[in-house]
Amino acid sequence: MFPQRLDSTLAYDIARAMLDGFNRHYTLFRAESAKAKARYEAADWHGQQRAQRERIEFYDLRVKEAVDRLQGEYAADQQEMSVWSQVKLHYIGLLIDHHQPELAETFFNSVTTKILHRTYFHNDFIFVRPAVSTEYIENTEPAATLTYRAYYPTRDTLLAEIERIVNNFQLKLPFAHLAHDAACVHEAMLAHIGSHRLSANFQLQVLSSLFFRNKGAYVIGKIINGDTELPFALPILHTASGELAVDAALFGEDDLLLLFSFARAYFMVEMEIPSAFVQFLHALMPRKPRAEIYSALGLAKQGKTLFYREFLDHLRHSSDRFRIAPGIKGMVMLVFDLPSFPYVFKLIKDYYPPQKDTTREIIKSKYLLVKQHDRVGRMADTLEYSDVAFPRVRFDDELIAEIQKFAPSQLEISDRDGDGQIEVILKHLYIERRMVPLNIYLQDCFDAPPGSKAKRHMAHAVLEYGNAIKDLVRANIFPGDMLWKNFGVTRHDKVVFYDYDEIEYMTDCNFRRVPAARNEEEEMSGEVWYSVAKNDVFPETFGPFLLGNPDVREIFMREHSDLLDAKFWQDHKDRIRAGHVHDVFPYDASKRFGLAPEQEATVPTTDLATP
Repeated sequence: MFPQRLDSTLAYDIARAMLDGFNRHYTLFRAESAKAKARYEAADWHGQQRAQRERIEFYDLRVKEAVDRLQGEYAADQQEMSVWSQVKLHYIGLLIDHHQPELAETFFNSVTTKILHRTYFHNDFIFVRPAVSTEYIENTEPAATLTYRAYYPTRDTLLAEIERIVNNFQLKLPFAHLAHDAACVHEAMLAHIGSHRLSANFQLQVLSSLFFRNKGAYVIGKIINGDTELPFALPILHTASGELAVDAALFGEDDLLLLFSFARAYFMVEMEIPSAFVQFLHALMPRKPRAEIYSALGLAKQGKTLFYREFLDHLRHSSDRFRIAPGIKGMVMLVFDLPSFPYVFKLIKDYYPPQKDTTREIIKSKYLLVKQHDRVGRMADTLEYSDVAFPRVRFDDELIAEIQKFAPSQLEISDRDGDGQIEVILKHLYIERRMVPLNIYLQDCFDAPPGSKAKRHMAHAVLEYGNAIKDLVRANIFPGDMLWKNFGVTRHDKVVFYDYDEIEYMTDCNFRRVPAARNEEEEMSGEVWYSVAKNDVFPETFGPFLLGNPDVREIFMREHSDLLDAKFWQDHKDRIRAGHVHDVFPYDASKRFGLAPEQEATVPTTDLATP
């Protein structure tokens, strides 16, 4: 029995060290999220952006620290599997009263899979399924607040209660016109409540932490009246005079889905019990997967874990095959999908045509840039995976042949686990939400009669395309390849960019006008006769590639002709270099309140955008 006792002690010590590593991670993650309030109050927008980038790196750093400690102190990779079996059991025991058990389980998986051989990944040594429930976890911190606060107004006290909700967050800056803002929220709320009698259970439930992102702070809650629940969000912004204002009142699931879009940067939220926040938010947005909610809260690794579990569950309950994705094939990425699953899978090819002067490392750096950058609702978030195994029987032969031709280094087909099941193992891939490619969306509209619904959709898509580019410009992103095929249309009819291999920072580009021809020979030449340096961009040359269809050209030139002028791009570049951070709102401009006169003149109209 003595050796077993030694094994058990060793297993407990490893489990304890693993949990210490996670606790350190979440303590630092939570502290950085909590600092967002002070940065917001100080209008430290660059600091906020920097913190959002750096926080994304926290997880991998802490995993590496934990692996190094386990290898250095316990020679973890040399331990018998009997020890690792006990490690997991001890770890589960340590999570019984833990406030972030689901995150800690994912951390355990991340550390363990870097230590153990892959053949152990699918058995009892990692958390394939959650082992500890996240239901009804209680907050026992002495100074902690509950996940949400409940308010019980009457019709007569509703206005005062709205003002109280905002004041309860104790922002240090004064509001320019809080009574005016509360009256606007009150009016909008009554419009949604209507003349219906307020039920005995009428209440407002509001999450106890503000949601910070970029230049905004958001109050998130719901109205409960009888059997009806209505989500709402109140964006709080700075005025140019350094005061605060409630900018709008957003109501309903669709408004919140846009606020929590996969094409936006992650929120910073101070949370002791993240699963309680996710449960509350999922009740407001039942169509949004919990995986995407975790990611929106900055817990991207947990989002990846839940996504992969949901993906495996979908594979078990479906029978269709992976195929080459519809649309124009890319020169850099090989894209495939599963028709029944609303995502696409992207592999970096091994070979590129001569006009693509790039490498696998450069392409991966571009995707990392997008992950860490403010996506302003116009760049799709990606999930990045390594060594992903798929059943071979679920792949079209045509797709396998495509991968063997263009990305052979990324493909392995074998019975790697020795269980008789042939698998397709892809060494590295990205996964994104599936959208309708904009070129296909427009093509379907071209032959429709004038004034038809399809023509209206086309006009909206062209308008959105220009808005998408302008939002990217405001976020210091030059898309590079702006062809229609590199943009997609979401289920909310938003246009989103998803081809990142040529993006650059605006501030790294040189926007030029095409020089005047010096003679007739140059003017008639079909070749570029003027010098072009690296990162030179000539916006007036975009037109021939984008505006071949006369209907599209008419709409584009009416709404976005400035995109063909180098001055538009250079002016924005100069403002960004001067330190200006643009406002790009995650809601339509029509939802913004009419500002009080003193405020109205302080908001730069050139920064107002309809994302």
